[in-house]
Amino acid sequence: MTRDFLYSVPHDLLADFAFDESVTRIFPDMIRRSVPGYGNIVTMIGLLAERYAEAGSTLYDLGCSLGASTLSMRRCLGSRDCTIVAVDNSPAMVEGCRANIAAAGDGVPVDVQCDDIRSVEITNASVVVLNFTLQFISPEHRLELLSKIRGGMRTGGVLILSEKIIFDATEEDEFQRTMHLDFKRANGYSELEISQKRTALENVLIPDTLEQHRKRLLEAGFSRSHLWFQCFNFVSLVAIA
Repeated sequence: MTRDFLYSVPHDLLADFAFDESVTRIFPDMIRRSVPGYGNIVTMIGLLAERYAEAGSTLYDLGCSLGASTLSMRRCLGSRDCTIVAVDNSPAMVEGCRANIAAAGDGVPVDVQCDDIRSVEITNASVVVLNFTLQFISPEHRLELLSKIRGGMRTGGVLILSEKIIFDATEEDEFQRTMHLDFKRANGYSELEISQKRTALENVLIPDTLEQHRKRLLEAGFSRSHLWFQCFNFVSLVAIA
């Protein structure tokens, strides 16, 4: 695993964060050291897919990056009659995802697409994954995307939605953000790295509150949602179609 030193030296001008080749090279290390519980979330996505994937249906991994969620689902599905569609708009991520799937050997067919997830047609879906993806979509387009996803899902299917969140209560928000920063420090990130990455992300990753997510899921047509994971200011929900 290539170590993340992306923000370890001062940058005179910090560009907005982008999932380009430089990020792709160090992404597994970056996300492991930045997102508490990420490995557990990915593992559970596979178990949720095992429970909810229906024969003859399609599973979608939207914002698939290097394919961690796709591979987790694939491992748990065995020889089930399903197809996975994995989508990302970063050519470097898509190339890496295809390589990782090829290296994993035989299994459920995976169609890896380089595209904007808002342009992808969702049909006959029993499981859809948005694993730390929606937060990078402009807020004004989030309901439209979720409504489109719900419209292409089978009744009883699930959307797995993982996100970084904020809190309405100032004290709660401060506590959760402080604990997340301690988590990053414990994983070896310097104050310079933390500060520069935060600046690079501030116009790109725009978080919502948990209540905003729940309300939007209902507005999009999901019948209910369940919070199944939280560690500090990172959560994952399952929404039932």
